[in-house]
Amino acid sequence: MKTYLATLEHVLGHGTPKRDRTGVGTISTFGYQNRYDLEEGFPLLTTKKMFLRGIIHELLWFLKGDTNIQYLAKRDVHIWDDWPYALYKKSPEFNGETIKEFSARIAEDDAFAKKWGDLGPVYGKQWRRWETKEGDEIDQLAHVIEQIKTNPDSRRMLVSGWNVGDLQGLIRGTESAPPLCHSLFQFYVAEGKLSCQLYQRSADLFLGVPFNIASYALLLMMVAKVTDLEPGEFVHTFGDLHIYNNHREQVAEQLSRTPKKLPTMKITPRDSIDDFVFEDFTLEDYSSHSRIKAPIAL
Repeated sequence: MKTYLATLEHVLGHGTPKRDRTGVGTISTFGYQNRYDLEEGFPLLTTKKMFLRGIIHELLWFLKGDTNIQYLAKRDVHIWDDWPYALYKKSPEFNGETIKEFSARIAEDDAFAKKWGDLGPVYGKQWRRWETKEGDEIDQLAHVIEQIKTNPDSRRMLVSGWNVGDLQGLIRGTESAPPLCHSLFQFYVAEGKLSCQLYQRSADLFLGVPFNIASYALLLMMVAKVTDLEPGEFVHTFGDLHIYNNHREQVAEQLSRTPKKLPTMKITPRDSIDDFVFEDFTLEDYSSHSRIKAPIAL
């Protein structure tokens, strides 16, 4: 993953100090692109240990069209807890519960999860249940998979997460999560290989981007399985690419480490994108440095 380390160095060397909505501040660049050839291995960082179980469950959660963190909380995955917890803390119902207690109640109490665990119209909703003005729902991902199978030269094999009609609640803070960072992804077929490009409008380079790389590489491999193609490249295109000021020490530690060989991801073949389960994924030959913890900027 020398590509990722070079991106950290690029932002540190060419970035501009910027203020942001969290108040933490960043060093930021605009417009950048990385490419990952999946023939070279599964692009999971080796310079810090990655939470692969969380990455897989999060992607399966997206693919279900789900937007409530209860699915994740039941599986001890807490990567989305901070946003609904922050909203809950502002409510009259808050009784001093810790985020761990909040998550445990989300997992165990269906009524509480229904009220406080939903993130609003985030990825699963937009990918699988995009609402039209007539009130119908469009399964963007299923439509694209059908295009890959029947019209692989199409230039319209896109899935959009940036639904302008759903943005106002997110922007006003009446929904739990921020407006979607992964705005758009597109598939491309050539010479029996399937590639995917993501446009990411906002990218937390230290915490978020390593998850995003692995998640979209995994999605690409899954779609390739159900369309009888080989995985090609994951192309990662950025808008605002940034390092938060409170991540600088962690970035320095990561840059001091030597990358190891990329692992291999094995996936059980399935007929439909909806058929995959957690047990279908096996990571082989993964060796990494230790974890590096860092706070999320909310």
